[in-house]
Amino acid sequence: MPTILEQWEVLPHGPLVEVDDGILTVAGEIAMPLGRFPRRMTVVALTGGRTAIYSAIALDEPEMARIEKLGRPAILIVPGDAHRMDAPIWKQRYPELRVVAPPGARERVAEVVPVDATTSDILDDRAVDWTIVPGTGGHEGALTVRRPSGVTIVCNDLIANVAHPKGIGVRIMGRLMGFGLSEPQVPRTSRHMFVDDPEALAGQFRAWAAEPALARVIVSHGDVIEEKPREVLLALAASLDG
Repeated sequence: MPTILEQWEVLPHGPLVEVDDGILTVAGEIAMPLGRFPRRMTVVALTGGRTAIYSAIALDEPEMARIEKLGRPAILIVPGDAHRMDAPIWKQRYPELRVVAPPGARERVAEVVPVDATTSDILDDRAVDWTIVPGTGGHEGALTVRRPSGVTIVCNDLIANVAHPKGIGVRIMGRLMGFGLSEPQVPRTSRHMFVDDPEALAGQFRAWAAEPALARVIVSHGDVIEEKPREVLLALAASLDG
């Protein structure tokens, strides 16, 4: 797993992109042999002038100012065991942050930052739901964000969409581990490490696909899925059948 950061360290990243009203997302990179592996943070505006930070990444100061303009960082969501890298430095920067993690990941996350909750009550926003994803042994948490223009699903390591790998190392690893180089995939690593009930996970994919106003799926590794997200989720569900 990546080294846990102890001080504010900004690794390569792109600009924050507003994909819907009050939803910002940014793609970052982690250096690896012969390439840079993509990672993604999403920021969601909450009621009361607050924001939720999903899978935190340290950004440069102009981009941090954009987040603070959207709303006071109030909730830090560590959506899975392997996404703890920047959590401690965000908590240092914003001591009042309340930390949310899935119950199955709580012990691992608590090794680097205190966990305040595992349930959705802490968000206190009717338009934003926190789901402990079925079939993952409690190790993965996702958001459903409802806006007038559509529904956004924010998920973690359940779906990878690394359509633009940077470097031969990322290309090789992506193909071997199933990180969605040619189309979105459930990574082989995820299936091996925490998917304990493929049928239940497939059911969740189908439930998300049934959202009438589904607009996009944001994943932690790779591009945002905005083209036919419903069809993508149904294909992923079918890949888990049997």
